[in-house]
Amino acid sequence: MKVHSLNGVQGRYEFKHEMTKLDCYLLRNRLTYYMEVDPHANKDGKYLIRSVYFDNFDNKVLTQKKEGYYERDKFRVRLYDYDTSFLNLEKKSKRNNLTYKQKCHISAQEYEQIRIGDISWMEYDTRTLIRELFLEMNMCQLKPVTVVDYEREVFIYRYGNVRVTFDSNIKTSFRNNDVLNPDLPMIETNPDIVILEVKYDEFLPEVVKKLLQIGDRRKGTYSKYQISRMYG
Repeated sequence: MKVHSLNGVQGRYEFKHEMTKLDCYLLRNRLTYYMEVDPHANKDGKYLIRSVYFDNFDNKVLTQKKEGYYERDKFRVRLYDYDTSFLNLEKKSKRNNLTYKQKCHISAQEYEQIRIGDISWMEYDTRTLIRELFLEMNMCQLKPVTVVDYEREVFIYRYGNVRVTFDSNIKTSFRNNDVLNPDLPMIETNPDIVILEVKYDEFLPEVVKKLLQIGDRRKGTYSKYQISRMYG
């Protein structure tokens, strides 16, 4: 099968479904017997993800997502378990049915410079992704807009490089972009909803397909950023 790549990054298939907490519980119990738990998870099998998403005054990124553009890009800065000593700048790109993710490490100080609009240093940075974000911030007036928190639980199936994730307890900061602030006020969105994501390289093994057949799940283009903006 032909491998699709973007800037040297292999594309992956990614499908999202909205499900209830009950369906999540049932499906989790199934997956436990056939798939591995993410080794990076905490003792409860989960970890916390915090991201700040970039957009502009016209809500370009949000609009492209809602309208289902086949080609779109999204920048975010992400940290795990509130560890502000390790941040990644990520660019997630959609090209037809494939998703591509590029990332690079940035420091807390660099993010704070970006947050206050001090971005001249980015133009000639050695990191390609930093330079790309600089262009977008200049040409499209992108800036960090909203912080999103959620809990993630991950199951792994080695064949096909499959990752099945459950994202729950999605919270939003509304328009506050102070992602490094541990006391940032966060508001819960919809506590009854879990977002199931299925990601794989070239094929989805038949055993995983059968495991995922449970409940009345709605396939869609759900985005934690989109959900958070619905609440502000």
